[in-house]
Amino acid sequence: MSGADKRDDIVRAALELIAEHGFHGAPMAMIAERAGVAAGTIYRYFENKDVLIKELYGALEKKMYPFILEGYSNEAPFRARFLHLGSAMLRFFIENPLDFRYLEQFHNSPYGVAFRRDKLMGKAGGCDVFRELFEQGIKQQVLKDFPVVIFFDLAFGSLVALARDHILGFVQLDETLINRVVEACWDAVKR
Repeated sequence: MSGADKRDDIVRAALELIAEHGFHGAPMAMIAERAGVAAGTIYRYFENKDVLIKELYGALEKKMYPFILEGYSNEAPFRARFLHLGSAMLRFFIENPLDFRYLEQFHNSPYGVAFRRDKLMGKAGGCDVFRELFEQGIKQQVLKDFPVVIFFDLAFGSLVALARDHILGFVQLDETLINRVVEACWDAVKR
């Protein structure tokens, strides 16, 4: 097995175990066992568990953003861009339930709190399309007069909860229902 294959197996095992058991319930030894490698092998690729957790989040973000941005145009009307981002994000979560469960673990942990704070303040790298859209909407007075963080909660907090309910089998979302829900989120934030 090549080094890249071992690394991929470690990342996949970490994703599965953390999504299933949380960060504390997925020790490095368990990750190694699931990946089929010796415990010391993990440390060839990741200095420690914190590095593994952060790199895994970065990999998921790199996977998610191209999906969300496919077909997205900065030239489209504001409402259309909002609807595109909301429905694409919800579809990504539904189509990638393991990734979603990991992202939820991350965002509700000390790792995610620090990352989210930096993202909201524009200090983190990566894709800032959501924050940029909200800032533009506030400036153009298309959106209600709230701080940016409230738009994340009003607009996308409900989509995250809905994705969770879909994955748990409490509701079955189809394309029509996804579009209706994202429209309702738009109604919550538009002026």
